[in-house]
Amino acid sequence: MQPQAHIQVLTNIIDFGMNVQDAGDAARWRHYGNAEPTGERSQGIGTVEMEAGFDPAVKAELARRGYKIAPGTGNFGGYEAILFDPRQHVYWGATEMRKDGEVAGY
Repeated sequence: MQPQAHIQVLTNIIDFGMNVQDAGDAARWRHYGNAEPTGERSQGIGTVEMEAGFDPAVKAELARRGYKIAPGTGNFGGYEAILFDPRQHVYWGATEMRKDGEVAGY
């Protein structure tokens, strides 16, 4: 899940313009069951676990394409971040809502 979560947070910041807190709090997905780098056999196109918050049309389109859609089980990793804003010369910190955490600076 770790690389999947990293790319989701970065996509939220870069492509969707979210701030560092919103990017971590946004709904996440997790794909598994396809070919693995470990050589495990593929289980078909795979399963996509999706947290609440995704448009039902997105889920329907993934199902139409052959993915099994499952509700999120909470295995979406953890997130804390500090982001430097070069325009404002300030650091922004975030810790996500899915677990206990804290961002502190000095």
